[in-house]
Amino acid sequence: MIGTQLKHYRVDETLGKGGMGVVYRAFDTRLQRAVALKILPEEFTANPDLRRRFLLEARAAGAVTHPAIAQIYDVDEVPGDPGQPSVVFMAMELVAGRTVTDLIAARELDAQGAVEIAIQVAQGLAKAHEAGIVHRDIKSDNIMLTPDGHAKILDFGLAKLLETRTTDEDLDPSERETQALNQTQAGMLLGTVAFMSPEQARAQPVDPRSDIFSLGVVIYHMAAGQLPFTGTSPIDTLHAIAYEETRPVTQVRANLPASLQRVISRCLRKRPEDRWADAGQLVEALKAVRQEIESGISSKVPLTDRIRERLGSVRDLEPKQWAWVAVGAAAIGAFIFLALTRWDLPAMIAIAFGGWLAYRLVTKRPRRLLKKFTAKVRKVPGVRMVACRRREITVVVDEMVARTHLRINALLERMNSKWFPGERYTVKVRDDLEGEELRTLLSGSGVVYVREDLLDEKL
Repeated sequence: MIGTQLKHYRVDETLGKGGMGVVYRAFDTRLQRAVALKILPEEFTANPDLRRRFLLEARAAGAVTHPAIAQIYDVDEVPGDPGQPSVVFMAMELVAGRTVTDLIAARELDAQGAVEIAIQVAQGLAKAHEAGIVHRDIKSDNIMLTPDGHAKILDFGLAKLLETRTTDEDLDPSERETQALNQTQAGMLLGTVAFMSPEQARAQPVDPRSDIFSLGVVIYHMAAGQLPFTGTSPIDTLHAIAYEETRPVTQVRANLPASLQRVISRCLRKRPEDRWADAGQLVEALKAVRQEIESGISSKVPLTDRIRERLGSVRDLEPKQWAWVAVGAAAIGAFIFLALTRWDLPAMIAIAFGGWLAYRLVTKRPRRLLKKFTAKVRKVPGVRMVACRRREITVVVDEMVARTHLRINALLERMNSKWFPGERYTVKVRDDLEGEELRTLLSGSGVVYVREDLLDEKL
């Protein structure tokens, strides 16, 4: 396959292999960009009706766009040789980084990092579920952390193909379960079994709450460093998922907040109706856990976060934006009313002063938010220096590790979510600043924090 051309995609190298096909690095000669090209196994696509349904499902998934979802660019097929089925492939965003499985193995995730990844993934799932798309294969290997510290869900549109084979409408429930177990024994689902929901384990129809269960397994995996459901065989694991309760994550790893266990426990309920009703509710619960971890104080989800999650299509305006709009409109209305009805100089001076004060508060807001951001970032282990020029923040760290990146990006996103005028802040995390480049940054006017040992070293 290496060196061949599929439509306008040139296959360059193999990236990986799995039960759902082989992934290649390819080059889109039409749009001049690198892509990940997944070639689906012949055994999955030989059936014309199955192939047609898969193409429809994958194209629907490709219409979903969200920062936490690896974009599907194209789904197509190339006619095979005479007597051979077509070659079905999917062109996807080429995501650089490491999987959550890799981060867990390297012990680079703490509780805060795990919660931050879970929030981003849950937000991506909420977007997909709104479009009627269920992933069906959420697992640690299907979540990638990019070099800039953002989570990406991979392989949307693929799991439906497999599930269609295991839930044939012509089979009764017992036959479907037997078929699913047989296929698991044959190795078709190995590596995915531990993340299945009870509905999938029983070969029953699934809805978005199945993804919530699987994400609960991922959160447990990140927080505890081990899977909640295991067995000596795939059948034993499926039985544990369907019928057994898992050990609380707080008993596996010390110092984890009880609120995190409560979130995981609700995700892992056996009955779908006992879980979170949708991924948006899970996001709110995870944000409350994040706040508890940061402050050490148990608290409810902030009202502004709850409102923001409900804004839906008008999310470009935050709750505080609406407040400023309302205050501004009221002030302008009052000024016009006084000007048209009667000349009340003291009242107009008071309104003008109030307007000036509000203007000052708004224009100084970015600086205040940057100060709060810096106060929190300097507490992150390994941070040596913070500098800001215009709206670009540079954070110098001792070592580039996932948890540091996650915390800094989370703090940035929370700062940017608070309304202020002008461009939003961006951040670059660097661990390679030395010598002249570091001295230049230190001597600049945008330095807002320097760790004492770095300052002593440069002095």
